[in-house]
Amino acid sequence: MTEIPHQRRTFAASQPIALRGPAELADALPFMLGFHPSDSIVLVALHGEHGRFGGRVRVGIPSSPREWAALAGCLAECLVEGSARRGERPDGIVGFLCQEPGRGETGRRVMERLRPLAQSLRVACGTLDVPVHEVLCISDGLYFSYCCPDNSRCCSPDGTPLALSGTSVMAASAAYAGLQVRGTLKDLEARLKPGGPAADAAAQRAALNDAAAVIVPRILDGVSGRLARQETRDTTLALLHRLVERFAEASAAAAPAERTGAGLALLLSGPAREDARDDALISPDEAATLVLGLQDRDTRDRAAEWMEGPEAAPALRIWSALARRCVAPYEEYAAAPLTLAGWVAWSTGDTPLARVALSLALEADPHYLFARLLHQACNEGLDPESLRDCLRRERDARIAVEQERQEQPGARDREAEAEADGDGDGDGQSVDQDQDQDQDQDQDQDQDEGSEPAHADDRERALRRARLIARRNARQAGLRKAGSARPSARADAAPKPPKNPTGRRTGRRGARNGG
Repeated sequence: MTEIPHQRRTFAASQPIALRGPAELADALPFMLGFHPSDSIVLVALHGEHGRFGGRVRVGIPSSPREWAALAGCLAECLVEGSARRGERPDGIVGFLCQEPGRGETGRRVMERLRPLAQSLRVACGTLDVPVHEVLCISDGLYFSYCCPDNSRCCSPDGTPLALSGTSVMAASAAYAGLQVRGTLKDLEARLKPGGPAADAAAQRAALNDAAAVIVPRILDGVSGRLARQETRDTTLALLHRLVERFAEASAAAAPAERTGAGLALLLSGPAREDARDDALISPDEAATLVLGLQDRDTRDRAAEWMEGPEAAPALRIWSALARRCVAPYEEYAAAPLTLAGWVAWSTGDTPLARVALSLALEADPHYLFARLLHQACNEGLDPESLRDCLRRERDARIAVEQERQEQPGARDREAEAEADGDGDGDGQSVDQDQDQDQDQDQDQDQDEGSEPAHADDRERALRRARLIARRNARQAGLRKAGSARPSARADAAPKPPKNPTGRRTGRRGARNGG
């Protein structure tokens, strides 16, 4: 097939990496994503004369071929318009279809079965006047080209073996830069999903049932339950403080052991052993208290402050461990810890893990607003510093208020008594509605119902503001602004327990705290 050079500038801006031909393209894919994609469609934008890699999109392959044409159109539009918003429309696209053979299948059979999907991708990109230079099918350790004009001479119809791991120019450059591929996509997702022994799942389910019977009514109550809700929030945050210290101490104690033979065996045993070690640091009752407590929006936002510095690493491990404890029927409750895991990963520069965690959070609850905003911002390549700065300012303001209260004995008790008498802010929830019009002027409308202070939604506004600035800069540069509408925000409300998981009637129904 025609040789297509590609340049990758991630590792060293002064020394681009030239990839020539489909073999090196297939080998480079996991290094672009940070993991081996499985059961995935991947599109990568190319820019300039030499085909410099740009933005990329990945999505799972639908099981029904009837969905392929519509999905191909959405992916092509997302990649082209997203690249244009960031300042450079792609000059070409390469695609990858990654799927392992099913029972009784071969790699070639997978390639033939997915051929209509490859054709739909080429048609969708061509409709947007962007040529597709190559579409590869990667299956069973082989790659197949859908665009090679002469498979009999260039690319074998039975597939070409992938390069041995660690032998390509991309692998060598990644190793030099200290980067690594962390298994497959399924491996990453498994670290964020329940999957322990049945006995452990039963014990965790019982703990969640007991915690739900106590914590959920406190969060659901209105003005009369505000003191109970504040007490639950304080209890949850205090437990989180202790766990952050516990995980940090465990890491410090494990560091010397890693230099011994036993420590080396632990490192070589893989992530599963590390996750088991983290799971042992949290009891079922502690996990249940935190999972239920994080359904409160204010508690979750306070927990998001562990986003940088020495607290970020133990916090990420805690959120991952809590996501693994959300056993049935509490799968929806994983949205909060998964979103926090995605936020910390994005804040600390681990974008691949952030995308995986946020995607799983949206699978658990498609309407979880905080996850939707973070997922969109992460995919658009925005800088998380604006949100970090917002959380820092909120933390500093809260600390200043607490110090002032300590200097005035009895002030907090008087405030609590006033709130208990009804001098509060209703149920403490707010509605944040954002309507973004892609016209000559960007409009960002936030409507807060109730009397909660407007600064409570600063973190969402920070994400929106970053996106508006990016689009405004692109428009001023003479680029066509994409007309994609922002997903509507659902009103934040109190958490909804699973359908009577404890066998008790609460006598109250509520919507989840979407965030």
